[in-house]
Amino acid sequence: MTSTPTPHHFAARDGTPLVWREAGDGPPVILLHGLFSNATINWFKYGHAARITDAGFRVIAPDFRAHGDSAAPHDAACYPPDILIDDLADLIDHVSLQRYDLVGFSLGARTAARAVAAGLRPRRLALGGMGLAGLAGWEKRSDFFLRAIAEYDTAKRGDDTWLAIQFMKTMQVDRVAAAHLIASFTDTDPALLTRITMPALVVCGADDRDNGSAPDLAAALPDARYAEVPGTHMSSVTEPALGEAIAAFLSA
Repeated sequence: MTSTPTPHHFAARDGTPLVWREAGDGPPVILLHGLFSNATINWFKYGHAARITDAGFRVIAPDFRAHGDSAAPHDAACYPPDILIDDLADLIDHVSLQRYDLVGFSLGARTAARAVAAGLRPRRLALGGMGLAGLAGWEKRSDFFLRAIAEYDTAKRGDDTWLAIQFMKTMQVDRVAAAHLIASFTDTDPALLTRITMPALVVCGADDRDNGSAPDLAAALPDARYAEVPGTHMSSVTEPALGEAIAAFLSA
């Protein structure tokens, strides 16, 4: 396990306290984590951030609202549609980034793709653990996660929500805040993907089908390549190959 940098704090435009961590020197790379996870688990624990900094980059890794050390307000008004895109834009402004790369895994990939479609312009974009259905067919995934929250205390081993619930328990997820956040997500019209014109990497576990077909997503983007790493949606995050593929893409 690698050490985790000291958190930095800032306030989003609605006043919600948010946290990010950073390491390394060089061109900045923003790393966005997955649902129910946080920057420490997704990017620092298994060495991905270190692989990227070793390649000569400065990594900036926020905890989304309702995740990690960032605030998890219970007021539904704190979760308007695409709030995570607003929070990302606020972080970019706060850290005064002009030129940067953007990397996301799962929810982070979804947020990154929608942010670029909405107007952000990173130099390069890497989407991990994401397929075309994870963007265009979010309603089905949303229903699954909301059901997992509802079955938090009643699910039994073997139920389809069991593993998600165990991860939620491990991460001590605030279920009220998480449900509000999930409700803020909307589907992405595949036509919007044509706006993602910068070089992109779609990287996914060989046995990961949680968000649909990653090769189909790569094919739908104007300038994307696909890279396969070992693992499922959950286990691919522990594989060194994930960070290696991202670092190689950013350095190309």
